[in-house]
Amino acid sequence: MPTYNWKGRSRGGASRTGTLEAMNPMAAAAQLRSRGLVRCKVREKAKSLGDVLPFLQPKITNNDLVIFTRQFAVMIDAGLPLVTALGIVAEQQENPTFQKVLRAVKADVEEGSTFADALKRHPKPFSDLYVNLVASGEVGGILDTILNRLAVQLEKAEKLARQLRSAMVYPLTVSVIALGVIVLLLVKVIPVFEKMFADFGGALPAPTQLVIDVSEFLQAYLLFMLVVGAGTGAAFAEARRRSLRFRTGVDRLLLNLPLFGPLIKKVAVARFTRTLGTLVASGVPILDSLDIVARTAGNLVIEEEILKAKQSISEGNTIAEPLRDSKVFPGMMVQMVAVGEETGSMEAMLTKVADFYDDQVDAAVGALTSMLEPVMLVGMGGSVGAILIAMYLPIFTIADSIH
Repeated sequence: MPTYNWKGRSRGGASRTGTLEAMNPMAAAAQLRSRGLVRCKVREKAKSLGDVLPFLQPKITNNDLVIFTRQFAVMIDAGLPLVTALGIVAEQQENPTFQKVLRAVKADVEEGSTFADALKRHPKPFSDLYVNLVASGEVGGILDTILNRLAVQLEKAEKLARQLRSAMVYPLTVSVIALGVIVLLLVKVIPVFEKMFADFGGALPAPTQLVIDVSEFLQAYLLFMLVVGAGTGAAFAEARRRSLRFRTGVDRLLLNLPLFGPLIKKVAVARFTRTLGTLVASGVPILDSLDIVARTAGNLVIEEEILKAKQSISEGNTIAEPLRDSKVFPGMMVQMVAVGEETGSMEAMLTKVADFYDDQVDAAVGALTSMLEPVMLVGMGGSVGAILIAMYLPIFTIADSIH
């Protein structure tokens, strides 16, 4: 939908300017007249580079969504009409991509759509969880409360994702740096030593010869290895995107990794319990809640287990029974869920479990980082040191022969 810059005057004579989205200039002028503005001039806004090349547009971040949700909740709680609140937050939005989405949502609401239906037309920023919670808030007349719960949910989810990234990024970063240093030594430094040793003549020690052979191999095939590596990575990404079976296998492998598997499970349990607790507290039916939670699990193995639980519950079983049969969810979580079902305090129990596993993730990330840091540093230093020692062995041999 085109964006128009406009300039006009209020009925009191005050000058007003702004931007709006409309199907055409006449529709834009009609919108302005409906706002009580007169003597309006409308001109289509020039397209930016981001409009021509969409991939250059800034992405809508989780932080953008949290700030919008918090601000919007305050305005609704203060009694502002939905359309007015949407107009205010849209104009204040600094992210142009998100601003465009919010203006489209506002236009849909003005045309008679519910807020939830308007959000549903933009699935990238507004997930199924977000849309369903907003829908329950609209029906129950507690939209401000639901929006505050959503903001908390988004903040907790972002914290979990950040913790998982911090656990994964450190070893990957150190590994890449170490590999880069070693390749640089083998490709640029070792050939200098090789030429020097060739001038000296004589047989080289076995470690030195091995390093030189590896250096020659890399010099001959490094470009080929990079191409093969990039192709393998692209093939992996494509197979994960296209093949459900392949993606399930990869997700199962991730859950069974020696160090990272338990951490991924803890993150999954914290996300599952907090999301389900938010949905249950907001009045979303349990079967619908489980369907939403499954789609936001982030791991196909966990998604399958949640959908099995949904099927079991639809057949008359409790929530805890199918979760107990799963190998993904820990016994403590299942027991807490069972207690919540028996006492009618499911929401409170799920929140407590989520808080507990949030702390577990904090502790696990700290322990993992503390353990990996010395291992990675020793590994990097040992590899570089071994190469340097192998290169100096012939020099020591020459020195001994001189004496």
